Amino acid sequence: MIAAASASLAAGAINRLTGATPLARERLSRFAGKTAVFRVGPLAVSLTVQTTGEVLPAAAEAPGDLVVRISPFLLPRLAAHDESAYRDVETTGDVEFAGEVAFLARHLEWDVEEDLSKVVGDAAANRMVSAARGAAAWGKGASERLAAGAAEYWTEEDPLIASRVKVEGFVAGVTELRDAVDRLDKRIGILEKNAG
Repeated sequence: MIAAASASLAAGAINRLTGATPLARERLSRFAGKTAVFRVGPLAVSLTVQTTGEVLPAAAEAPGDLVVRISPFLLPRLAAHDESAYRDVETTGDVEFAGEVAFLARHLEWDVEEDLSKVVGDAAANRMVSAARGAAAWGKGASERLAAGAAEYWTEEDPLIASRVKVEGFVAGVTELRDAVDRLDKRIGILEKNAG
């Protein structure tokens, strides 16, 4: 029941996005009849591409030509179009279909302000979207500062993680010690030979 409702919502959202970009529907129509299964945590949504390029919830017996697994923790990064997040999405199945889905996910943009303006008016929509963008920028900056602070603390103040310089120094020390042991071993061998 939840999956069916989720599939209907997802299909509606995708069709709204692709409807604003006819080229997107044209690109998707090449995969008419193919079904993509999107797994986000425990939720699975199956969508089948139609000849028009629109998507509809897949029939229960439709095999998944493409399976896309997305960690729920990736969703905010994907929504922010963080390029590194796309590398963490797992796909199995039809490679060409996967490439097209990835391309569309990267390039389709929802004009939130336009849709909001139909509900609350232009001025309110502009203010709401500006506030949301500001909050998102603040959140991104805060998370970057937090990560940098944690990294500095764990490498400098309370060394839980070794810095690159310290690891390189340790490796150089181990190499130097190994060479010294080899030289000592050779000297002991020579001394034993001479003593015998």
